[in-house]
Amino acid sequence: MTTHLPSKDLLLEACTGTVALPHPLLQAAYELASLHEARRSADRAGLLEIDCARAQLVHDVDCWIARELPRPYAAAALHTETVGMVIDRLAQLSVDAHTALGSTDAECRLHYTWKRLAELSLAYADLSHDLSTRTRRIPDCITPHLEDLQHQQI
Repeated sequence: MTTHLPSKDLLLEACTGTVALPHPLLQAAYELASLHEARRSADRAGLLEIDCARAQLVHDVDCWIARELPRPYAAAALHTETVGMVIDRLAQLSVDAHTALGSTDAECRLHYTWKRLAELSLAYADLSHDLSTRTRRIPDCITPHLEDLQHQQI
């Protein structure tokens, strides 16, 4: 039996607080989006705690993927990020896009933010398809180090 990853639409809904199905990736997307939201008002100590929680969630997603998805074909092309990393970025962009709706940013900035979210959600859909057909592989044993997360976000 093949394990299916949630659709990009379900994943985006989870990032906005609606977990429609009991799926570990949807729950992780919801939790990652909540952590990205909390980052907006956190102090330095809070950022460290939040980023540790994010790293753990990314790791949990990647462990689930390694257990549940079929092994890729030997000639499968390598993707640059793990599924956990992609979901973390989707959660961040989702929070950014929804925050931009209520801001006074220029319309071009709002458009850019939503375009990035749309493009990444399509890339997730492509990655999901490729993983399920075993034509793409993801990096082994890659979980972002806390220092990498801090340099990205601060």
